[in-house]
Amino acid sequence: MDDRHIALGGTVWMTVGGEQLGGTNRVGLLAALAQCGSITAAAKQVGLSYKAAWEAIDTMNNLAGEPLVQRSTGGKGGGGTRLTARGAQLVENFAMIEQLHHDFLERLNRQAEGVADDVSLFSRFRMRTSARNQFFGTVTRVVPGAVNDEIELAIAGGHKIVAIVTRESTDNLALAPGRQVFALIKSSSVIVMTAGEGVRLSARNQLAGTVTRLTRGAVNAEVVIALGGGGTVAATVTNESVDTLALAEGTAATAVFKASSVILGVPE
Repeated sequence: MDDRHIALGGTVWMTVGGEQLGGTNRVGLLAALAQCGSITAAAKQVGLSYKAAWEAIDTMNNLAGEPLVQRSTGGKGGGGTRLTARGAQLVENFAMIEQLHHDFLERLNRQAEGVADDVSLFSRFRMRTSARNQFFGTVTRVVPGAVNDEIELAIAGGHKIVAIVTRESTDNLALAPGRQVFALIKSSSVIVMTAGEGVRLSARNQLAGTVTRLTRGAVNAEVVIALGGGGTVAATVTNESVDTLALAEGTAATAVFKASSVILGVPE
């Protein structure tokens, strides 16, 4: 028997339908943002890049179903980034939960002394994906087809997304009205459109909003469109397209993507 001291540890995170909303790192970013009032300073404080910090905030806003962070422009101070009342409440409640978790672990360690060899550790598999856009919603309609089915789901902000999946996928995922699902869309599959009135498109998904962030690269740019209700959609377009469409922060734009570009997943 190994007589070396073994201590039990753990971390706390929050999930929405099985997808991580926030843990110590993400909530720490929110806390730093409340303290600094600047996403740049907050990202530096928690050791994230500016882009990674905004991606984390976009994900949290989408999965929470309401804005946790809001960006303001103009005004005497030139604008800034701040937590919403819901975001501030989340930070406060998470600190309380962490303290309770810490107290629990201390009690567990005292009780586990001498029986460490009999303890088996398990970890739960959590979904990881490279898709930039991740939405959590509820199936509202299933339209069966001969080979493929059309799945309509409602997401935060009153928006809807339509996906085309095989009949086999519908059965395997048990897709039916009321079923909670994830919708994943790669940013390269999203087309950005401006001034689209009167234009008829074959793409089923058209989410209108306002460009809130634009990051240029050597060839392509990432365009983030804020939707009503706090969600966002990211698109990867060429720098030439950015110039042609005159895209800039504040520009009204629509994110367009085909139903066949939507990948659906379900919580375990």
